[in-house]
Amino acid sequence: MVKSKTKISKQTEKKTNSYLVETIHAAKKNEKWLKVAGILASPRRNRVNINLEYIDANVSEGDKILVPGKVLSQGEISKKIKIVALNFSEKAKEKLLSAKCEVLDIVEEIKKNPEMKDLKILENKK
Repeated sequence: MVKSKTKISKQTEKKTNSYLVETIHAAKKNEKWLKVAGILASPRRNRVNINLEYIDANVSEGDKILVPGKVLSQGEISKKIKIVALNFSEKAKEKLLSAKCEVLDIVEEIKKNPEMKDLKILENKK
């Protein structure tokens, strides 16, 4: 279920990270990105943190994925993919770039791809 824009706005008021708030506002403006805004506006304990090994096991070559949280460096990546995320650990970014993966942050992707075309949301493995 997608959160309402009002609920997202109220949750965003509590955030102190200006980059996170900017990302939520950019996502909230576009209907296709509303689910991502809802995930990012949630409490930090609900935020998605995914290791490279989980990404590698759950994607195919050439996939375009979105991680509404942080990409962590545990494991290796063996597929050439496009990863869009809120942020990346330094080691994870190094590993992704050395594997010739395309790495973008969410705000950049919203500008390039407002329709969220071909982008799969990768959420926590609960």
